[in-house]
Parts: sequence; C-alpha cells; structure tokens
Amino acid sequence: MRIELHFGDITEYNADCIVNAARPSLLGGGGVDGAIHKKAGVELSEFCKNLGGCSVGEAKISPAFHLPCNNVIHTVGPRYLFKNESEIQDLKNCYLNSLEIAKKNEIKTLVFSNISTGAYGFPKDLASTVSFETVTSFLLENEFPEKVIFCCYDIENLELYMNLIKLNR
Repeated sequence: MRIELHFGDITEYNADCIVNAARPSLLGGGGVDGAIHKKAGVELSEFCKNLGGCSVGEAKISPAFHLPCNNVIHTVGPRYLFKNESEIQDLKNCYLNSLEIAKKNEIKTLVFSNISTGAYGFPKDLASTVSFETVTSFLLENEFPEKVIFCCYDIENLELYMNLIKLNR
C-alpha cells in the first residue's frame, strides 16, 4: 500500500520529505511549524526568507538542514472560520500542491502533518477525510511520491486515518 500511518513527532521522521503546516511568512511559528524550524536550525529560516512567503493553499520546498529528512515542503493551511467550501478547497490545495512538488522532484516518501487541525481550527474528521481522499486520488494517477505517510501527533487523528484506511480497503 502506498499510504501508511505514523504516530509520533514528524520532526523525528527520516524520509525524503516532510510537509510543514506553515505560516504565510514561512519563518516559523507555533505547533508543528515551530517544532520543524527549531529542529532544522536557523538555516531553515534564513533559506525561507528568500522564498517570499506563501499564500493559503500554496506550497514551497526547502532543504531540511538539521532534520533527519532531506527536504521540507511548506504549505499554508486555511483557518476554519466560515465553514464553507472555499476553506475545504484551500485545504485540498495544500495537499495537491505539496504532492505536485513531490512529483516534480521525484520524492519517493512524503510525510504529511495534520494541516490546519491545530490552532487553525479545522475539524479533524473533516480534515482527515479531505486529505485522505485528495492523496488517494493523486496516487492513482501518479508515480511519485511512491509512498505517503500521514504522521499523527495525537490519538484522535490516528484513529480517524485508521478508519479511513479500513473503509477504503
């Protein structure tokens, strides 16, 4: 199977590339974004200064510096404020644009964090369904990435993804 689950800290994952739930500045922040920047070192922030920021739904790639992975794809998730279709599309675009970068760079193993489910308030059940459906559809049509891993930092996200995988076997 080309989709796997991992329970733990994405900054510890040794893969070709991890996906950061970034702030628009790409210069770090709280949650997973802050953890990735802290572990990668100041070099990541210095590199990201030259990327010119990132809009919601877009994605950009950088080296991983002191992280155990090779690269980091930074994507800016939507805040869940209006509970409308455009927020869902923005979240879907985070995954699609990250997958397109992985495809372009022939990244074999891509690890996603749970984008927008922390401080940005996206309901975890809705976000897991959007991400899972987006990733599975993309993988059916594309050779790269060879494997996608959903890295869950909490039990709730892990259980949601486990149920989605069971339903789609």
